[in-house]
Amino acid sequence: MNLSAVDLNLFLVLHAVLETRSATGAARQLHVTQSAVSNALARLREVLGDPLLVRSGRGLVPTPRCEALRPLITSAVAQLQAVVDGNQFNPAETTREFTLGCGDNQHLHDLPLIVEAFSRHMPRAKLRIVSVDYVAANDGLATGDVDAALGPLQVAEREGCFAEPLYQEDVTFIVRKDHPRLRGSTLSREDFNTESHVDTHIAQGRPGVGHRLFDAFLKEHGLTRNVALTVSHFIAAGMATSRSDYVTGMPGRAADALCKMLPLKRLELSPRPPPMGIALIWHTRTHADPGSRAFRELVTDVLRDGNAPRRPPAARPSRRAS
Repeated sequence: MNLSAVDLNLFLVLHAVLETRSATGAARQLHVTQSAVSNALARLREVLGDPLLVRSGRGLVPTPRCEALRPLITSAVAQLQAVVDGNQFNPAETTREFTLGCGDNQHLHDLPLIVEAFSRHMPRAKLRIVSVDYVAANDGLATGDVDAALGPLQVAEREGCFAEPLYQEDVTFIVRKDHPRLRGSTLSREDFNTESHVDTHIAQGRPGVGHRLFDAFLKEHGLTRNVALTVSHFIAAGMATSRSDYVTGMPGRAADALCKMLPLKRLELSPRPPPMGIALIWHTRTHADPGSRAFRELVTDVLRDGNAPRRPPAARPSRRAS
């Protein structure tokens, strides 16, 4: 049957009856007569070839076909209502799925804080976490598949996206607690150049922005790394470090979390690498969407430290981002 031949108002009537569990309640909600509700249900039964609702005592009970239709009708009505409401967005009532891209270092520290706030402020919504690999491979920000991502501020500037600075991430180092040579809490220049290292490439198996900034720091200070192992996740780097004599550089928040779970200790390099600015990044495509904006505000409120700017710098969209 052609959809254009069906009166879609009939589904609104069915939705109201399912919500109120009676034709009388539906008539009151829709501001029509009870006979109008009964007539609409009769027409919809004819269209769908199913009784839809049958009497049981004083109420109406949905048939198996109607029960199967219920979530589809509920979703369709909610989406149409969102179109009518325009910029109105209710975090407590939304059933939308939001997608955040981030590295596994953020899984260790930031994600638990985000989930706690998300479950409290958007209790009916769904949260989907995807990897940096996924965002890059699918151009997730530009397509709108990903609402926002956590990453270095330089990524936003390069991609022509918007960004909200959140916090400064220290660069630190971890080794196993019983390392035979590195017994203190500092990593000297000589130790750095002598020991074997674990390197981490989290973006499609290639060095990312943070990696390039760190390499520039090493070159400036005459430091060299003997990389013995390269992995794609900081958690994997921590696991490998706990069972070897390797040294691993990583974000300070992730290092602290791993040191609580594994037999690892944190070392500080002298000279100390500069911290990296971490931001919430999003695309022009989702910038004005009220749902995405509410989600970004939730993440920002949870993660922003006191030293980060309050206003997001808006980069001029690049050709790719437009």
